[in-house]
Amino acid sequence: MTWWMRPLVRLVAAVLLPLVVPAIITGALWALPGDPANIICPPETCDGTAALAARWNLDQGPLHFYLDWMSKAVTLDMGRSWTLMAGSPVYDEMVRSVPNTALLVLWATIPLFLGTLDAALGLLPRRVDLLWQAIGLLPAVILALLVAAYVEITFGAFGGDEALRWKLLLGGLVLGLADGALAGAVTGTRTTFEEEVKQRYVQIAMLRGESVFANAMPNVLPALIGQMRGRLLHVLSGAVVVEVVVGIPGLGELLWAGTLKQDFGVVLAATFAFSAFSGALMLFQGLSEIAVAWYVHRSPAGVVEAR
Repeated sequence: MTWWMRPLVRLVAAVLLPLVVPAIITGALWALPGDPANIICPPETCDGTAALAARWNLDQGPLHFYLDWMSKAVTLDMGRSWTLMAGSPVYDEMVRSVPNTALLVLWATIPLFLGTLDAALGLLPRRVDLLWQAIGLLPAVILALLVAAYVEITFGAFGGDEALRWKLLLGGLVLGLADGALAGAVTGTRTTFEEEVKQRYVQIAMLRGESVFANAMPNVLPALIGQMRGRLLHVLSGAVVVEVVVGIPGLGELLWAGTLKQDFGVVLAATFAFSAFSGALMLFQGLSEIAVAWYVHRSPAGVVEAR
């Protein structure tokens, strides 16, 4: 396969993902039995269903609804909440939620990054792998319950900003350690480097007294970035559980609440944000692969492209 094919596919997928996910949600709404407006606001319990359908833009079919919603979403107009915060702009709630989810993911990334770096540099001996694996056996939902109990006991029901900071910090550590996240980062990175060290160009570099890390790193970097992207997506999906259990007003909790209330305006906005984040990670991976390939093809001293 030509070297540029894989990053090109990633770049195309990164652009399409935020467009495809809302289309799937829209299709699912119209695939449900009955008219979408009647599902959300049954005529036997609601008055003026037809007017509400026109207000929510549900009266002209799924394609018109999707195109209208996407044309506004790219300008950060996420519409208004249907049922969860009836009539309130969804964008305002997104502004309050996204920073908390971003901080949660950031705290979760720290142990993953440190584990990856230590394994790449050979600082972590194999005998401690059992420790990471034992920690990884603990489900995130169980640790999240412990965090919720600790914050509740320490700060009470109205802990304010300080309680929220502890929720974000401890919740992030839960995501970074539980469900094998840290163990996967350590063992995955070590295995990638060990396989690359077996390559002939690295063996020759070792005989010449050159740095194994400096020679292997350009060729394993795309794989490490891909692994980290997968772990961040794993963390992001786990953030929904942690936010709901711990009580963090983030994007995951907003998505959960919107789903329970059948507020597809909120669900569309939240899934669009999640897919945009996933697309950004894929875009970064594709651009990194292009940059690494360009670096290797320029053939700096001691670096040879792996065959």
